[in-house]
Amino acid sequence: MNCLVCVKQVPDTDKITIDPVRHTLIREGVSSILNPYDGYALETALRLKEQCGGAVIVLSMGPPQAKEVLEKCLAVGADGAYLVSGKAFGGADTLATSYTLSAAAAALSRRLSLSFDLILCGKQAMDGDTAQVGPSLAQQMQLPQVTNVRELQPDGESLLIHRQTTQGEEVLRCALPALVTVSATPYALRMPTVRGKLQARKKEIPILDETCMDVDLDRCGLRGSPTRVIQTATKSVQGCCTWLSDSPQGSAAQQLAQLLTRLGAAEKGV
Repeated sequence: MNCLVCVKQVPDTDKITIDPVRHTLIREGVSSILNPYDGYALETALRLKEQCGGAVIVLSMGPPQAKEVLEKCLAVGADGAYLVSGKAFGGADTLATSYTLSAAAAALSRRLSLSFDLILCGKQAMDGDTAQVGPSLAQQMQLPQVTNVRELQPDGESLLIHRQTTQGEEVLRCALPALVTVSATPYALRMPTVRGKLQARKKEIPILDETCMDVDLDRCGLRGSPTRVIQTATKSVQGCCTWLSDSPQGSAAQQLAQLLTRLGAAEKGV
């Protein structure tokens, strides 16, 4: 079973800064990590490879520094890794990102002379937190999709999938090829071995730009993004603490009710 895993390098959440002009995340020079949900997706693909054979190819879109997470993916067992990068792709929203990734997936299929049976994405990224890229990518590639997958097993020409919902868990069958977005699974991404790290450093991570793919540049990057961030602001948070205890003036519950009433009135300008 040939799997394509889409991963993203995300900044440490406590170090995010916003470009005041472009209103996009400033990633250069910021300590970054592999998006945790993408790690679950990669581990799921590696386990499928162990069960069924095939190849695991990893694809990411981002600046050149994103090669760091791709090298980690190679170190834990991915067979190949590719980076979509270039000025034409910068500032993309989820629609432009999914379009570009779909073009990259098609280019990889031609380059490697293989078809992908399963495409796996993390259910959402820590920085954008939209959970839109996976479903949008499935639409771009005209594939059936299952979101919030917790566990899956190959079952002949299909997959038996356990999907997490707000009401519990669904078990369903999905034909291949397909796309799944993976939530937190019982299996965290395995740790790389020393040998795996050394082998990963020797592997090339090709960069795919607009010359390597059949893309309409009007649908890529900022130019192809129908959504725009008009304004960003950093919210200042101030906290205070009021200790409550039973006293002659009333019980702690009564004091809390009075305090909440006063705070509500103050917020309304009363």
